[in-house]
Amino acid sequence: MRLRGEITVFLSLIFVLLVSFIGSMVQSADLQVGKNKRRAVMDRAIYSVFGEYQKELLEDYELFAIEGSYETGSYSEEKLLERLDYYGADSLESEITAVQYLTDHYGQVFQEQVITYMRDYSGIELASDLIGSSQSWSQQEIEGSKSQETSEKTGTELEEMLSENETQLPAENNPIQAVAAAKQSSLLTLIMPKERTVSNKAISIDDVVSHRSLQTGRGTFQKKEDTDSALSNLLFGEYLLRQFKNASEYDSQAALDYEVEYLIAGKESDSQNLESVAKRILLFRMGINYLYLQTDVEKQAEAEAMAVTLATLAALPVATEIVKQAILAAWSYGESIMDLRTLLRGGKTPLIKTKETWQLSLGSLAKLGTAEDASEGGGGGSGISYQDYLRILLFLQEKNQCSMRALDLIEQNMQKEYGLSFFQADHCVTGLQLQSSTAFERGITYEFPTYFAYR
Repeated sequence: MRLRGEITVFLSLIFVLLVSFIGSMVQSADLQVGKNKRRAVMDRAIYSVFGEYQKELLEDYELFAIEGSYETGSYSEEKLLERLDYYGADSLESEITAVQYLTDHYGQVFQEQVITYMRDYSGIELASDLIGSSQSWSQQEIEGSKSQETSEKTGTELEEMLSENETQLPAENNPIQAVAAAKQSSLLTLIMPKERTVSNKAISIDDVVSHRSLQTGRGTFQKKEDTDSALSNLLFGEYLLRQFKNASEYDSQAALDYEVEYLIAGKESDSQNLESVAKRILLFRMGINYLYLQTDVEKQAEAEAMAVTLATLAALPVATEIVKQAILAAWSYGESIMDLRTLLRGGKTPLIKTKETWQLSLGSLAKLGTAEDASEGGGGGSGISYQDYLRILLFLQEKNQCSMRALDLIEQNMQKEYGLSFFQADHCVTGLQLQSSTAFERGITYEFPTYFAYR
């Protein structure tokens, strides 16, 4: 009987342990189910909040972001938490530990979304083809600057020589003087097609994203795209050319007509932006045209013959060579004006000129910018278009600066075209990280993070 009693006690203890173990397992499973439910609630809420992206921003610019002020124009993180509560997260205590805006770090997430989009778009093939030629673009601008410096130096030396000898070149049929007079006027009056007028649109530069104080995010978000490679820069440039209009294809509904020119120059008015871009293209063309003139024997002879005539009439034959070089510099400038007229009419200019593609005669050069100037530039069937030059200038532009200017235009256009006066790019939320907590029975508290970012 004693042995049977011991077995009974032993089995009772085993039974108690089993019941306790099963109870613990049930309690643990119940706790885990509770945790999973709370996580599911927060996941549903945050996905719902980020599903409320600004649809016009996506439709027009292929960008995902929440308009964080919710059409009030007054942003606060509390509004985001209220939307989370609306979608069922009100049973949790949550705080925002990290937030990212479209404008953070010079528009880093803007650049990432653009490059991701363009990688999936056909532009990547074009960008890959351009990588080889992009290496020479900065050199072309440098050569143009050197050509301008040479022209200015020649002009200064000629002025000093004439002053020392107390004489002047004759004004009649003098291309050097004609070009000097043309340079005193606005470049746009020389290059704009006669059937078109320069846009008078302007924006308040102090109010745009790139100039005002911005709402800034906090915390660390993983960088998903390499935005610094040559391919990424070209893809970003292709996006800008695709989304924004320029002087050869402007959109009268936008805040500015010459949008790509604004990305490059960053001035407050269309006219200032176009003139700034035109001057840079002029440098490219002057370098190319001046180098060609140095190789064309016939044009060299024409310039020399005119130089002899002008120097003789000035009673200063010793100045013939420097007058010749001044004529060649003026001629390259005049031909570059013809090139710009061609580009703004939608034509193309050859990268390297030939006798057949040279447009301006030496006789017509003396009429440049006058009432007798009837040359409008050729049709330009092959070569480089105005958009090609914009592509070059965008590639040479500092990318972060260009990114912020693009956000300037996006904000301005959202306000003007859609009447969304509340819209501000630095209120556009693209990423969020939260720390949530919930209480269970017996004083158990569960904390967990939640993360979401558009990519």
